[in-house]
Amino acid sequence: MRKRLRLGVNIDHVATLRNARGADFPDPVAAAHLAASAGADGITAHLREDRRHIRDDDIARLRHEVALPLNLEMAVTEEMLAIALNIRPHAVCLVPEGRAERTTEGGLDVRGNLKEISRFAGILGAAGVRVSLFIDPDPDQVAAAAAVGAPVIELHTGTYCAAPPPSRGRELGFLAAASSQASRLGLECHAGHGLSFETVGPVAAIAAMTELNIGHFLVAQSVFTGFAAAIWNMRKLMDAARGG
Repeated sequence: MRKRLRLGVNIDHVATLRNARGADFPDPVAAAHLAASAGADGITAHLREDRRHIRDDDIARLRHEVALPLNLEMAVTEEMLAIALNIRPHAVCLVPEGRAERTTEGGLDVRGNLKEISRFAGILGAAGVRVSLFIDPDPDQVAAAAAVGAPVIELHTGTYCAAPPPSRGRELGFLAAASSQASRLGLECHAGHGLSFETVGPVAAIAAMTELNIGHFLVAQSVFTGFAAAIWNMRKLMDAARGG
């Protein structure tokens, strides 16, 4: 049996539901506690510049009230760097961000912004924060991530998930090749974006993967089955894909 694959649960869209009514419920921190009890290995939250879902007080509470490691997704901006250095989460995942996008639409261009991303990775790493870079499964971007010196990459699985089933094999091949390249370069490889019960198995089966971060699907599925059951079923599918 291969090494157990970690599951990071993204609780952004619990905050989206809360903010839709301008109320205090549902509480994303309560969701994080529930995720921990259901088998999550970590909590992921994206503090966007426009605060459309997760807010600053959510991040502070997640950091201090939840026992699981916190993975803070953030744009490469001075504001977010200052917040990360103040909060000191377990990990920071640097992601691209656009105000007009509904959700993250692709990977970070590490190759085209090598100097600035290297600076951020160096500052965060020196502060004891594990840095990951959210990138497309492109060999040039993987090589650039290694040059930056960040210890982790997270591969964008959105294109794979959005592809019609007959075309997914090609996209899965890109993910597998990028994860193998990352392993050869000494990088830990994670993946996420758009994964569901239908699409998670083949990605979980990739030997070099060590962690999947999944959010929107789990929150949406919870409408039908409950949040804990959605997480538990995702965990079961991931374990089955690893031969567990």
